[in-house]
Amino acid sequence: MGLTGLGIFHTVIGVIAIVAAIVSFIRFGKIDLKHLTGKIYFYFTAITSLTALGISKMGGFNPGHILSLVILLLIGTAYLLSLKKPGKNGSRYVENFLLSFSFFLSMLPTVNETLTRIPVGHPLAKDITDPLIGKTLFVILLLFIGGSVYQVFKQRSVNRS
Repeated sequence: MGLTGLGIFHTVIGVIAIVAAIVSFIRFGKIDLKHLTGKIYFYFTAITSLTALGISKMGGFNPGHILSLVILLLIGTAYLLSLKKPGKNGSRYVENFLLSFSFFLSMLPTVNETLTRIPVGHPLAKDITDPLIGKTLFVILLLFIGGSVYQVFKQRSVNRS
């Protein structure tokens, strides 16, 4: 599949981060940095984003590197917000949104790389302009929007109790 050692490490760590986020969404309705799955997502996403800075198909600094830096900023800010005193404050909403948004942004290169590489030799998508990639990302966008609305309603109901 044309991956370097760094690329393989990056991919494995990234997959673990995605699985941890999905498990956290299922168990808690959000990526919760106070639980193991949230911590795994946070640290493994940080490692994935940092290792992405050393990977480049196009050579040099590119939009993928910018995306990695944005994701690092999002999860870093969410982490700082998670340190605030728990309770009925707006920082929990922002923290949840930032973590969910970082997950959504992580899915952009994940979908592209997966669909243009798998199955080996006969990938599902030709390149980033393939309609399958666009349709898949649209579905993920809808899930992100729906999940974000769900998180707000769920958090409001928890804050009322």
